[in-house]
Amino acid sequence: MEKISKMQEEKHLTGTLVLSVFTAVLGFFQYGYSLGVINAPQRVIEAHYGRVLGIAPIDRSAINFTDVNGSMIFPDLEELDVGKSTLTLYWSLSVSIFAIGGMISSFTVGWVGDKLGRVKAMLAVNVLSIIGNLLMGLAKFGPSHILIIAGRAITGLYCGLSSGLVPMYVGEISPTALRGALGTLHQLAIVTGILISQVLGLDFLLGNDDMWPLLLGLSGAAALLQFFLLLLCPESPRYLYIKLGKVEEAKKSLKRLRGDCDPTKEITEMEKEKQEAASEKKVSIRKLFSSPRYRQPVIVALMVQISQQFSGINAIFYYSTNIFVRAGVDQPVYATIGVGVVNTVFTIISVFLVEKIGRRSLFIAGLIGMLASAVAMTVGLVLLSTFAWMSYVSMVAIFLFVIFFEVGPGPIPWFIVAELFSQGPRPAAIAIAGFCNWTCNFIIGMCFQYIADLCGPYVFTIFAVLLLGFILFAFFKVPETKGKSFEEISAAFRHKRRSAIKGHKAATELEDLRGSEKA
Repeated sequence: MEKISKMQEEKHLTGTLVLSVFTAVLGFFQYGYSLGVINAPQRVIEAHYGRVLGIAPIDRSAINFTDVNGSMIFPDLEELDVGKSTLTLYWSLSVSIFAIGGMISSFTVGWVGDKLGRVKAMLAVNVLSIIGNLLMGLAKFGPSHILIIAGRAITGLYCGLSSGLVPMYVGEISPTALRGALGTLHQLAIVTGILISQVLGLDFLLGNDDMWPLLLGLSGAAALLQFFLLLLCPESPRYLYIKLGKVEEAKKSLKRLRGDCDPTKEITEMEKEKQEAASEKKVSIRKLFSSPRYRQPVIVALMVQISQQFSGINAIFYYSTNIFVRAGVDQPVYATIGVGVVNTVFTIISVFLVEKIGRRSLFIAGLIGMLASAVAMTVGLVLLSTFAWMSYVSMVAIFLFVIFFEVGPGPIPWFIVAELFSQGPRPAAIAIAGFCNWTCNFIIGMCFQYIADLCGPYVFTIFAVLLLGFILFAFFKVPETKGKSFEEISAAFRHKRRSAIKGHKAATELEDLRGSEKA
């Protein structure tokens, strides 16, 4: 009975905890919405750019090669190509500037989070989201291409900061027994944002010539909601106790988050972390890379981010519409939305699985499933011209790939980094992990089209090889963090490092002994 009571205490959900986590992950909802919203209205926005810039959309099949008398004329195709290139340039900037903004701001997450505190930092950066969305919402009243590019850049700056601050805050306020489940809500917020942007982007809703500015700027409403709800959220007790040394305020914050639960155990953990942090100098990004103490967790943190972005999930979404068309789907846009629904449903399922099965097991299982799906996708695409029914194999592979991604490799990288580090190095670690994620996102966005054109249906072979490498790395290097305190996870890395040092020393001594025997 005592054990059951203890488990109930550890898993106690209070209204304040639910409100705080919901409010924080609204930042990830905005991130997901901004990722998905730009795709649906591409045609109407490009047409508007053309009108503003005085460049007519180009349709080569409609070019008239005769004059009014029936004589042959030769229009300046080079001039037409220049106009098309200008439109392509502005559109590419409109899409990619978002990731550039995220890359830049993600490096400052640690400094902002420590300087202002977790809640005040999220409050402050929301101003960026409101400004960015306002610029996009007013795009029709000015030079639309400039306003959209500026708005996307500022929104990217917000999302870069938010993608670090949110996991930091949620990880620090969550009970150990619920940390994984609540951490998975980051990914759920992203896929929900993407899905809502896809639905609202339909022609008969907001994805038309009249309503597209509202579509682009709508996540500003989520920013306003988050701004006012953050005023009701308590500051992170760990930040108050360990960083600021405000013991009483930390206890009050913990009481609000945990209700009637006894805070003694968590206060003791914080005291241990505080003593550990006090025994070393401030951990900078440079120190993270140079200190042997942090080398293993840093490598793990970076690799899980790389595996999320280079897994091929972006390629799946790129190919999905084309595959649905080849399969005879009349309205492929609705099938793509169906993929978004599956995305969301299985992210919800992962919320319940992550604390039962564990992070490491889910992560590896998801990667293995994605590898099998990538192989099936390659076979389906290669044989599509030979066997028409192979399009259905490809369709099934799309859905399975998405399902396995959302079970593990999708949500886990967002919160496991906060688990791998104690309070001292955590802000710097989240900053470099966020920068790595955004950089990989940008590389995929810039390079994938060229790789897809070069490799054709064999593009998924590249991802299959990468996935195999990620599986091997996860199997040998990624630790299980389920049910462990931050101190226990740090201690496990220290133990591995000491074991490695002892093993290396023993091997050296053995080599020296053999050398002396030969002599």
